[in-house]
Order: sequence, then C-alpha cells, then structure tokens
Amino acid sequence: MSPATRWSRRAAGALAFAALIELVSRTGLADREFLPPATEIVWRAVILVTDADFRTHALTSLLAWAIGLAVAALIAVPLGLLLGSVPLIDAATRSVVEFLRPIPSVALIPLVALVIGTGLQHRVALVVYASLWPILYNTMYGLRGVDPVAKESLRSYGFGPLAVLLRVSLPSAAPFIATGVRLAAGVALILTVSTEIVAGRGEGIGVFIFFAGIAVPARMDAILAGVFWVGLFGVLVNALLVAAERRAFRWHHAQRGEAG
Repeated sequence: MSPATRWSRRAAGALAFAALIELVSRTGLADREFLPPATEIVWRAVILVTDADFRTHALTSLLAWAIGLAVAALIAVPLGLLLGSVPLIDAATRSVVEFLRPIPSVALIPLVALVIGTGLQHRVALVVYASLWPILYNTMYGLRGVDPVAKESLRSYGFGPLAVLLRVSLPSAAPFIATGVRLAAGVALILTVSTEIVAGRGEGIGVFIFFAGIAVPARMDAILAGVFWVGLFGVLVNALLVAAERRAFRWHHAQRGEAG
C-alpha cells in the first residue's frame, strides 16, 4: 500500500468519525452541553491557537514530555543492553523489575509530589517512570533476536564482549529500540496530561482542561478542543517516528516483508 493511499484512508476515517459526532450532537442524540458538534470543537481549537495563555500551557506540556522521554531513553537503553547481555544481572534484578513495572504511574502522583514537589520536575519524573518500561523491554527483546553466528564470528576474530555488543548486538536491536521509543512517546504524552489534570495547578494542557472542567458551567468545547490538540500532537509524533523508523531501518522492514 502506498503512503498516499494509507494517509487517504486514515483521513477518511477521521472525517467519518467527525461527521458522526456532528450528527449525534445536532440531532439531539447527545446533549450539546456535553458533546458539542465537531465543527464547534475544531473552531474552538483553532481559536485556542491564537490564545497566548493556551500556547504557554501547550509549550509547558511539550517541554515536560520531551525531557521525560529523553531521560527515559537515556536510562532504559543502557539498562536494557546490560540486562539483555548479562544473564546473571538480569536474573538478579528480574523480581524487582517485574514488581515495579505494573505499578500505575498515576498512583505515584501523590508520593512524587511529596518527595520532589509539584513543578516541572514532578511531571518529568512520572513521565520517565512510565516511559522507561516500553524502551527497556523492547531493548531486551531486540537483544534476544541477535544472530548468534554474527556474535561468534566477531569473537573468533578476537573482539571482546563490549565490541560485540556495540558492533553487532546494538545495531541489530536498534529497530526494536526505536519501536520502544515510539510506544513510550505515546505513554509519555498520556502521563504528562494526566499528571497535570490530577495536580490541577501550574501550567500545562492538562491544567487548562482541568480548569475548563470545573468552570460553571463547564466549557466542554474548550475541554474537547484541548483534547483535540493533544490527540493531534500524538498522531503527528507517531507518524514522524514511524517514517523515521522506515527510513533508518529499511533492511529490517524488508526482512519482515513490509512495504516501504
């Protein structure tokens, strides 16, 4: 399937969903106070772009998202390489990792707020925690798929464990690491906005949504317009990362028989 066909189908699906919201709202199947028409939501979203306060909220959220995701990658990739290449360390830490991984990051919001405060560092810490796991596990999974013959060939020429890791294991696992980063990008965005909503203070799109929700009456058009921009940003980031993966790892997609 060509990229143009793929994008046209996605655009058609988005338009059909918007048309459904418009129809449900305008025909009275849903109360317009709780579900405004899609045209009103999009118009409100456009108006928000001209609002300096909203742009400040958005930039604050994007900063927390970017820092948290970058820090998570800097921690998870080396840690995944270590655990994936040294079975003894993996076995010794497995129980701790499996204990920490299922803990919802949202449940840690009060604890992190008490320990480090409720500023930017609060959001970044939670984003790092949530984003760590997809990258870590994809890195470890990628190492398990490394061709053992390639590693043994390098060892036979006198290369040590570190050289084998950097010359064979890491390049082979790179596509899986990239996928982990892409998955973590979505998780990081969810945690950034969720943390802001729960905190209900400072700046950020989540804070904007929170105050729009507690206004009297609640400004559903503003809430959904904020959600619209969060969703659109997520779609764009995912599309850019997918395109980067396909360009950087054409050999990997060719091996899997995927279209370019």
